[in-house]
Order: sequence, then C-alpha cells, then structure tokens
Amino acid sequence: MLPSFGIRSQLKRALGLGGRTHLAVGATAPAIDVADASGKTWSLSELRGQNAVIYFYPKDDTPGCTRQACDLRDHSATIGAVVLGVSTDKAASHHAFAQKFNLRFPLLVDVGGAMATRWGVLDGGTARRATFVIDREGRIAHVIDPVKVDGHLAEVRAAVTALP
Repeated sequence: MLPSFGIRSQLKRALGLGGRTHLAVGATAPAIDVADASGKTWSLSELRGQNAVIYFYPKDDTPGCTRQACDLRDHSATIGAVVLGVSTDKAASHHAFAQKFNLRFPLLVDVGGAMATRWGVLDGGTARRATFVIDREGRIAHVIDPVKVDGHLAEVRAAVTALP
C-alpha cells in the first residue's frame, strides 16, 4: 500500500485515474467562511447575486501557480466574476505572493485544509489545482478538475460567459 502523503494521488494522476472532485455541476456550492490574507472573512452568501470563480492551487509563488494567478490577474476585470484564490499556505505567504505579483483578488487562507476538503480538492495536505465557477444563485455552474494551466483562463472565461 502506498503512503497517503501525496504519492498515491500523484501516481493516480500520472496514470489518469484520479483527481476529480465529488461536487457536481448544478449542486449548491459548499459554504465558505474563510479569511483572506488581509484578515477579511469571505462567505458565498455575501457573493449572492454575483458570479464567482473559486480556484484552488497548491502553493504560492511556484511556477504553475504563479502563471495561473497572473493570467487571472491580467484578465480579472473582464472575466465577469469575483475571483477568489485558495490554498493551504499561511496568510503571510499569501500576502507576499499577492504583493510580489500585484494580485488584485483575494487569496483565501485554508491552512488546515477544511475548505479544500469540503470542496473535494485536498490532496496530501495541500489543495490540488481545481476551479469552480459559481453562478449568482450560489450553484456550481462549471468545474475544471484537473486544471491544466495552459487553457485555464480561456475555459474560465467561456464558463462565465455562458452564465445567464
């Protein structure tokens, strides 16, 4: 039996066998009550009436996560949704990452992985790369899991554009 600290999940992904959330399109998005790097608490109920993109990523300031965040940063004003990034890194790490790359959207702090667990994306103690488009009613409208950084922005834009 493989140990459960990420190797099993990496092997499953390499073989194309895993890495999908249990959440389905049309389901009500799980509640969130999580602070961002500045200490502001975010909840989905506060976002009612707005589309949202909630993207989970493994680690601040790593090549793939930086490309993904900067793509969203460069186009966040035209995506047509509130963008929230989530990882299991600490607030100080999120703050430094946001400052270094001038990220203009909140990075939610999920150090214990509780939010990533509820959303079905915790993998070996860290959030795996997955994105959820949430409609104005708080329902999951689109899921990208697993995420490939190349093409991620285009898929997010298309999913948000397709919303009523």
